[in-house]
Amino acid sequence: MSIPNAETGRPGEPQRAATDLTAGNTGIGEPAATRGRTSIADVVVVKIAGTAAREIPGVHAMGGGLSRTIGAVRDRVPGGGSNVGRGVKVEVGEKQTAIDLDLVVEYGVPIDEVARDVRENVIHAVERITGLEVVEVNIAVNDVHLPEDDEPEPESTPRVA
Repeated sequence: MSIPNAETGRPGEPQRAATDLTAGNTGIGEPAATRGRTSIADVVVVKIAGTAAREIPGVHAMGGGLSRTIGAVRDRVPGGGSNVGRGVKVEVGEKQTAIDLDLVVEYGVPIDEVARDVRENVIHAVERITGLEVVEVNIAVNDVHLPEDDEPEPESTPRVA
């Protein structure tokens, strides 16, 4: 995924960590709504996209295998909290953003329908909340969650008494 750098127009150049949505005007002659600048940090887009993706039925988890393992450990540590941005990568330009999502879907759900619903929900949420244009949402389904994955492992009997 490579969107052009908004300042130079060349693809592949690093983007800034925050985006200015409005250049802002100064002076008492300007309308109050246009006095000043609005900037949105990348983490804002990450959190919005992650939350919107998780709202869709059929999405079990987000992130790749290692990311989910580290997240599971973090979730068990007191004060660690969950990471809503797990499995979400973004590139943010001046007025546009591109989003990559890593999903784990529930067994039996039509993956193409889940991907379509996730894409629509993420685009709607990010554009509505931030005002940025979402140019693409790429979805990678990394795993399928099976029902037996939730069953607790049987207790092993001790070999020695």
